[in-house]
Amino acid sequence: MTSHFKARFGDRSTPPHIFTLILMASMTAMTMNMFLPSLPSMAVYFDADYRLMQLSVALFLAVNAALQVIIGPISDRYGRRPVLLWGFGLFLLATLGCIAAPSAEIFLAFRMAQAAIVVAMVLSRAIVRDMYEQDAAASMIGYVTMGMAVVPMLTPALGGVLDEWFGWKANFWAFFLAGGGVMALIWLDAGETNTHKSTSFAAQFADWPELLRSPRFWGYSATAAFSSGAFFAYLGGAPFVGSDVFELTPTNLGILFGAPAIGYIAGNGITGRFARRAGINAMIVVGAVIAWAGVLVSLVLFWIGMGSAWSFFGSMIFVGLGNGLVLPNATAGILSVRPQLAGTASGLGGALMIGGGAALSALAGSLLHPDTGPYPLLWIMLIVTFLGILSILAVIARERRLADAQP
Repeated sequence: MTSHFKARFGDRSTPPHIFTLILMASMTAMTMNMFLPSLPSMAVYFDADYRLMQLSVALFLAVNAALQVIIGPISDRYGRRPVLLWGFGLFLLATLGCIAAPSAEIFLAFRMAQAAIVVAMVLSRAIVRDMYEQDAAASMIGYVTMGMAVVPMLTPALGGVLDEWFGWKANFWAFFLAGGGVMALIWLDAGETNTHKSTSFAAQFADWPELLRSPRFWGYSATAAFSSGAFFAYLGGAPFVGSDVFELTPTNLGILFGAPAIGYIAGNGITGRFARRAGINAMIVVGAVIAWAGVLVSLVLFWIGMGSAWSFFGSMIFVGLGNGLVLPNATAGILSVRPQLAGTASGLGGALMIGGGAALSALAGSLLHPDTGPYPLLWIMLIVTFLGILSILAVIARERRLADAQP
């Protein structure tokens, strides 16, 4: 694995250490799912309908997607480091607003502002692409997200415990302390990696049509969006399924909720080890099929009367495994279409992924009722994982046609 830079921990003249990148990326995952076991108690606290509080997931993801469109270009113009620091600062202020919110509506407004933390996810990927070529970047992203995957596995359980012991606000105080710590680490360790900053936004946007006309960019983006869409639908629907369908306590829900992260860790580990050898397309195909098969098995078990909380959450391990194979490799493909626009490509690709996730999260929350069981959520996940398979097959078919057309 060859890097253009040599990272030295604590040296701001060099790129961030992998430890810093992992913690940066982890902040987005932590903020997204740690508080989910608290949604029922938050609805009681604010005297609001659960469906209104569930919008804290969909609205966060929607603003997250919108911000990704502009974060990438801004970081291509001004650099990764200053955008990271400003994003974390805004996140800390928004977190204090969530804690002090007197009503559900004001809470949701500050919750949307918390989406500024997406700078960590967007720019951790762009920094890796600044440092490595395509296949090596896929491997490195795999290692970064493998470490990051520990967070969504542990934080829902921690969030459930904090809720039972101290109330839902304890989760947001944890966000504030963790965000402040990572911001300090970025200040100390994260040197600038964007050595070819664009001269102006006009010059940068002039290159956008080249990126947006690329079928390869759209193919990898669609693959990532559909594959991750299953997980975002899970984020929106699984808390309801766990608490209302299976009547789990916040602590037990938090423990089971992290099941996909077990598979995600394994998938990213496999990516880190084999991406350069197998190639990104082969890794994506295998991952997309595994995710689809995991949802199909869960749906069949409920059809034949053998479904349970254990089978529902257990099958999500395979969704996590599939995403662990798909997302780092698809992301490397997105960032490699136009390497000089790595930040922009990361933002646009992420916006498509998260924007679709916001819609699927809201859809799952709106369709689930105590009498529907988990079926609406499982059908949504089955369809979008199948579309992920079709998307990567379309990319591979086009590459083969281009190869055959060459003399």
